[in-house]
Amino acid sequence: MELLRGNKFLVMEVVRDKWNHFQEWYDWTHTFADKRVENWFLMQSYTPTLVLTALYLFSIWAGKRIMANREPFNFKYILFLYNMGLVGLNAHIVYELLTCSIRLNYNYLCQPVNYDPTNELELRIAKALWWYYFSKCIEFMDTIFFVLRKKNNQISFLHVYHHATMFPIWWCGVKWVAGGQAFFGSMINSFIHVLMYGYYGVSALGKEYQKYLWWKRYLTVLQLIQFVAGMLHATNSLRVGCNFPEWMHWALIVYGGSILSLFLNFYFHAYIKKSIKKTIKNAAKQGKELKATQDKLANNNAVEGETDDCKKTQ
Repeated sequence: MELLRGNKFLVMEVVRDKWNHFQEWYDWTHTFADKRVENWFLMQSYTPTLVLTALYLFSIWAGKRIMANREPFNFKYILFLYNMGLVGLNAHIVYELLTCSIRLNYNYLCQPVNYDPTNELELRIAKALWWYYFSKCIEFMDTIFFVLRKKNNQISFLHVYHHATMFPIWWCGVKWVAGGQAFFGSMINSFIHVLMYGYYGVSALGKEYQKYLWWKRYLTVLQLIQFVAGMLHATNSLRVGCNFPEWMHWALIVYGGSILSLFLNFYFHAYIKKSIKKTIKNAAKQGKELKATQDKLANNNAVEGETDDCKKTQ
């Protein structure tokens, strides 16, 4: 019994020691965090972002169970307004990042962060990146609407993984690197989101608008291209030794690789595999039709042969 108590005490001491070391490391990282953003909403501590992410995951789990025996909600016009709102927000982010980076003569291949709090254009870029981070919290509602509409087939691992990771990852991005190289990937992603939420907005209006949504596949291709572009951009920055935190480059490469692999898997099953099945099905159908035609011709020839034989015997 005494041995068990001793082991329990030892484990608690080890855990406490590791926690203290983590706290010291966490406090140390704040010594080189971006001072411009430290008092902005949600930026004082990582805790609110982690709590909101945990609540998002819990809402999916609980929501599915609550909606199991209920009728799905119809959010036709609410969904349209929600999606158009995100179109507007992402368009604003693209505009701010693009115009400010051009006016600042940003190098699109290697741009260090300028932490000068008196530089108005750099502050606008930092604010645009904060809105990019916060938009990932707003986008949690994508999944909540799926749950309330009982569109559980849309709540894939890719969907949840992407939503549950972008928000906490970009807290780190804004906390330490609200500018410089960070603008590139977020600007491209926001542009893609303008198109994506525009698509969702039109889709929310009903089946009569489906004829305008023929470009869904090309939207997925654009998403794949953006992940490749972001990874290549970060890889090149590492190659040339860009004066930008290495950990952020590696985070973008590793995370981009995980998302790219999941999107490629989705693209294969949603388009390529379906196309292969359709081709095989059409080939089988054509084969059956050809065989039926050949059998019909063979029967006709047999009948004609019998007729000729009858004529010869007469």
